[in-house]
Amino acid sequence: MSERLKALEKFRDLVVAEAKANLQKMGKNSSGKLSNSIKGEVKEMPNSIGIYFEMEPYGNFQDKGVDGKRVKHGSPYSYKDKMPPPSKLDKWIVRKGLAPRNNGKFAARSVSAAGFKKSIQFLIARSIYFKGIKPSLFFTKPFEAAYKTLPDTLIDKYGLDAEQLLNEILDQNLKNIK
Repeated sequence: MSERLKALEKFRDLVVAEAKANLQKMGKNSSGKLSNSIKGEVKEMPNSIGIYFEMEPYGNFQDKGVDGKRVKHGSPYSYKDKMPPPSKLDKWIVRKGLAPRNNGKFAARSVSAAGFKKSIQFLIARSIYFKGIKPSLFFTKPFEAAYKTLPDTLIDKYGLDAEQLLNEILDQNLKNIK
């Protein structure tokens, strides 16, 4: 195994381990789905090398954040005219202990009031729409820190630019949305 391949595998392992640890520390791993999806792959061809990372596509939004309609975080992503679907928040609400209870049993999480459906799901979705999602950089920070540990000869020979490489990885990850 070549030295450059060893260096890239060490880089990959460091980024994956630190990104998973960051999710845990930040409390952004309530289901474990995002953490379990973070993977990396290193490929060496005769005249080139490749390093690839993948994760659940929503990991990009957790990492870089999302600008809300009222609060801007400087994110490349933003809510334009649609808020997140309230129904997608149901399981998260239960895991976070926000679901209403009646005598210890989960109560309905949506209540119809005067024909206008107000619910905890709707209120949280509306809050996210207006306030956005603050960037956590759970992936970006370990990526940039590990990048600094790569040998200069590897960076110079293959013209690796940290910001460009990170953006390509995140863009490719978004293309994998099913």
